Amino acid sequence: MSNQRQQKPTLTGQRFKTRKRDEKERFDPSQFQESIVQGLNQTVLCNCKQSVKNKSTHQRLKTHTVCFFTAPGGTLSDDVTCTDFCLFKAQEDMETMQAYAQVFNKLIRRYKYLEKGFEEEIKKLLLFLKGFTESERNKLAMLTGILLANGNISASILSSLFNENLVKEGVSACFAVKLFKSWLSEKDINSVAASLRKVGMDNRLMELFPANKRSCEHFSKYFTDAGLKELSDFARNQQSIGARKELQKELQELMLRGDPLKDIIAYIREEIKKNNISEQTMIGLIWSSVMSSMEWNKKEELVTEQAIKHLKQYSPLLKAFTSQGLSELTLLLKIQEYCYDNIHFMKAFQKIVVLLYKADVLSEEAILKWYNEAHLAKGKSVFLEQMKKFVEWLKNAEEESESEEEEAD
Repeated sequence: MSNQRQQKPTLTGQRFKTRKRDEKERFDPSQFQESIVQGLNQTVLCNCKQSVKNKSTHQRLKTHTVCFFTAPGGTLSDDVTCTDFCLFKAQEDMETMQAYAQVFNKLIRRYKYLEKGFEEEIKKLLLFLKGFTESERNKLAMLTGILLANGNISASILSSLFNENLVKEGVSACFAVKLFKSWLSEKDINSVAASLRKVGMDNRLMELFPANKRSCEHFSKYFTDAGLKELSDFARNQQSIGARKELQKELQELMLRGDPLKDIIAYIREEIKKNNISEQTMIGLIWSSVMSSMEWNKKEELVTEQAIKHLKQYSPLLKAFTSQGLSELTLLLKIQEYCYDNIHFMKAFQKIVVLLYKADVLSEEAILKWYNEAHLAKGKSVFLEQMKKFVEWLKNAEEESESEEEEAD
């Protein structure tokens, strides 16, 4: 038996030592918050130009673009330390809010990388509106409206207001009133409408209300009572446009299906009553639907014959909704516009008008009015030349008729 002592097993591998200077400090939320607030307070935000140019402010913003309003879990933290320049400590008036907006505007213009992050943070912030007081919500709404007017953020941030809980509690609608008042004090309704359309928000404003109140009547009353009639009219107009698009789509389907004209006429009359659509608007929709229900030949010499045959079939439908002189003129303008926009129809204009005249869709008075004063600029010289002989014939026929009446007297 060997007297040699048995060696103990040892672990193999390398052992790395970390230098003290490379060790990372544990993240302390409260200390982090205090350092941010202290840094912001040291920068004189009331001097806007100085704050934007200040190098230390730039570094802090570059490192900390996130808003620290909420605690984990989505509730507002009660022990958050606000800066001396916090929006919620400011006075609740437009002049003060414009001063805050100016700071954001200059910062974003100078440091473009902040733009995207800023908009995302506004979206997140709006999701927690219930955690703010009414006064704080009002200030935030006013500032948001000014930022929208300045173009610092897009109208896509409104999607946060469609949050189910905010809508149910009525917070979204109240916030929207303040926001739109602020926005409309800076820009007109056309500018606001354009911004909403750009991001597809123009047809979603009804979502500010619960499903059982999501009607044009409720929306109109709510915002009109709040002093925002312009917005109410815009929403009503948007609903009307949506209804017309749906109606035109349905008309095309009825025509493609080959439904009897009497059924189509009955359906249209019902829709006119239901949606309060004028005959002038309706004749435009009918014309578009009739022309969209056919696949047209690409050859100019064949398309005219095809158009005459097609329109002859639908002339009773057009006649049913041209009972007024203004409706006839509207139809003539639609025909002119269509023939100009579709080059294969340029030579077909006169033949279409003559067909509809013979079918009692268009009257002599409407054609003469269109020819003398009411035509569009589109293709004017071409179409007036086409109609010259027919118009002369109409005038001669009118003179003969007048002379015959005089002789009879």
